[in-house]
Amino acid sequence: MIENQYCSDNQHLTVSHLTVSQLTEQIRLNLENTFSFVCVEGEISNCRPASSGHLYFNLKDSGAKIDAVMFKNKLKYLNFEPKDGMLLRVRGSLSVYAPRGTYSIVCEEMEIAGAGEILAMLEKRKQKLAIEGLFDSEKKKELPRFPAVLGIISSPTGAAVHDILNIIKRRASGIKVIILPAPVQGDEAAPLIAARIKQANQWNLADVLIVGRGGGSLEDLLPFSEEEVVRAVAGSGIPVVSAVGHEIDWALCDFAADLRAPTPSAAAELVSENLILVPDFIQRTAADLSNVMQSRLEKARLLLKPFDIQDMEYRFRTILQPRLVRLDDAKEFLLKSVSDKCAVLRNKIQLTSAFIQAGNPLAVMERGFSVVTDSNGNVVRNASSVKTGDRLLIKPLKGKIGVEIKEISAE
Repeated sequence: MIENQYCSDNQHLTVSHLTVSQLTEQIRLNLENTFSFVCVEGEISNCRPASSGHLYFNLKDSGAKIDAVMFKNKLKYLNFEPKDGMLLRVRGSLSVYAPRGTYSIVCEEMEIAGAGEILAMLEKRKQKLAIEGLFDSEKKKELPRFPAVLGIISSPTGAAVHDILNIIKRRASGIKVIILPAPVQGDEAAPLIAARIKQANQWNLADVLIVGRGGGSLEDLLPFSEEEVVRAVAGSGIPVVSAVGHEIDWALCDFAADLRAPTPSAAAELVSENLILVPDFIQRTAADLSNVMQSRLEKARLLLKPFDIQDMEYRFRTILQPRLVRLDDAKEFLLKSVSDKCAVLRNKIQLTSAFIQAGNPLAVMERGFSVVTDSNGNVVRNASSVKTGDRLLIKPLKGKIGVEIKEISAE
């Protein structure tokens, strides 16, 4: 009998033989306990989304390959769509699948390699631009209800432009489309995208602009988060719809745009939404107007039915007579009120005139009073202010009298 030895956790297990299940279980315990947490970076390949919602794939580098799985309860939190060829960084644990005798990484987290640094950089840039007010909601412009010209800033050969053109042709063929070509990834993309936005504004080329591209990795979408593009979008006088990537993708120009669409196709639908509704709106409005007019005409017929030519004068008289009586009464009341008010004011004027006249100095002098002034022209109010020998001037109502003081009495 052959004796087998297996070492686990520094303890020796000696048995006569191991079954496949026993050996696999020992391997599973060692692997899963030893590698309960791993962080692995590699290129994704053989990506296989399952109908159950789980994602199966391989991670590989130049020298090796390992199976990996991400279950749907974790997959739903991803902000990008894993695709073959992406360089990923995953975190999770090793697990052994006993029926097949294989091991794989069960992924708890997944990010594009370098995405952590990129996201940190984007968050810092986002905060900076937000402080400058580039994302303020009060600066957002409304899209024109019926745009005549649509400008598309994207790669002319990309699927995004093709999708937009198909939707516009189907929903609103009357819209003129101008494509302003620009690369949508790489170092040259951001300057050209910003330049196209400025050119569209400089020459007033469109009523609304769609700026975007199809989906891609976080690095592929970076041009739409560059400062020069975000500033060009925020400073555009033409309303801008940002349509970068798929539903889960985002870029900083989304926050600066007047409207963010989850996909380029959705952007085309938003721009043409009002136009596609116009025929139905016109038909509904025409029907509503016709119904209202018919209803009012029918009501008018019912109201006029009891009237005839002989009865019209009597009916109008019964309507107008009470109002004419009220008008006459109001006129008489108004005239009496004005007359009474004038009498009161006239009496007040007379009393005020008498009061003013009583205080008139000339009226006092008419009763025999005179004004006495000294040689300096000062009015003499007290005998003590003059002395014997001074000359005084007496001013009666008419004329002047010059006198010399011979005697002064203090009484």
